[in-house]
Amino acid sequence: MTSETSEARRHRREQLRDFLRACRARLTPGDVGMVDAGRRRTPGLRREEVAVLAGVGVSWYTWLEQGRDINVSAEVLDAIGRALRLTEPERAHLYLLAGLNPPRPGGGSGAEVTPELRRLLDAWAPRPAILRDSRWNLLAINEGTRAVFGYDDLDHNCLVSFFTNARYRGMHVQWDAVAPAVVAAFRADAGHAPGDPEFARLVDDLGSVSPEFAALWARHEVGAPVQAVKAVRHPAAGELFFEMTTLTVADRPDWHLELYNPLPGTEDRLARVVLPDPG
Repeated sequence: MTSETSEARRHRREQLRDFLRACRARLTPGDVGMVDAGRRRTPGLRREEVAVLAGVGVSWYTWLEQGRDINVSAEVLDAIGRALRLTEPERAHLYLLAGLNPPRPGGGSGAEVTPELRRLLDAWAPRPAILRDSRWNLLAINEGTRAVFGYDDLDHNCLVSFFTNARYRGMHVQWDAVAPAVVAAFRADAGHAPGDPEFARLVDDLGSVSPEFAALWARHEVGAPVQAVKAVRHPAAGELFFEMTTLTVADRPDWHLELYNPLPGTEDRLARVVLPDPG
């Protein structure tokens, strides 16, 4: 985390103390599979019971709950989170209060796109819209994306399509100039999950079929996606220009929604490409 003042550090530790106490108080021994032995003066688990469940020393856990200035690792915080039955948002909150950056959500590949998100994508048409995960896998696209960018059912990853979809490459204005920034942005995302085998597999697989990607990846340039203008040369509508904005899905921070808004002069041509002719 970034440096903080002594006053901010004190306030953070006080919040950590109160948070751990509140989480401990809401659980009973029966909730965590322990035998309730003896009368309790206060509700909830005792400190020594949390320490046993987490596999840490009683004194160390007491110091942590008291907000003392002690070193704490991600592994220990995860163990405490499991002992206290923390939800994913609560676990991230515990990390922040302990002075560590919370891990990025795992976001299992089997998660389903909600009907609400699908309706949002469809409502954005005829403008293109893409829902992707942190590995740039395509989770859902709308008809505008298919018609304007040339994506089809064989496209499963934005980065792979950028380098291997011949139709997309042929339509992309200044593809060569944009490619280094695309790879740099992907490396920045991959850097948040250095041990993720899916990132490594994607890089290896794409590098084996695209020398251009392999050469750019070897440059180790790091960037970040920004709001930018995307230009494509559509075979039927000519040049189309879009402002692209990336939004993060609130309850799935590993999912990102890319919305493409046409610049003036593009929208009429776009509608003719995406929307069917009523006549």
